[in-house]
Amino acid sequence: MFVWPVRIYYEDTDCGGVVYYANYLKFMERARSEWLRALGYEQDVLARHGILFAVRSVALEYLKPARFNEVVHVSAILNHIGRASLSFEQQISRSGQDHESELLAKGRVSVVCLEVGTFKPRSIPLKLKKDLQSAG
Repeated sequence: MFVWPVRIYYEDTDCGGVVYYANYLKFMERARSEWLRALGYEQDVLARHGILFAVRSVALEYLKPARFNEVVHVSAILNHIGRASLSFEQQISRSGQDHESELLAKGRVSVVCLEVGTFKPRSIPLKLKKDLQSAG
């Protein structure tokens, strides 16, 4: 499991100081991007080689609010690798008073590999696929 810390800034919240619902998706995107970076793959370099990843579908369940100035932890677990797709389970949590993790949101994200320029699905290159499998 890959975990990325995210501080909640004022710009992430609504007028009540609670994270605006769409921003949970941004936090999950950051965790997936940092996971890929930790494996040695930069998305701009992949794009120069004709490869893009795009979100195909999302299912997200909100359980508890995150608030201004908290640090939350966003996890990304690769569940499935297809010919041209990746499926992730992701969670956003914070440490509770007793240092136990408190789950704030959880979701499933499906990502598709696309060809730059045409935006048509393409196979995930073999080396990248092997690296993803070994990390997953």
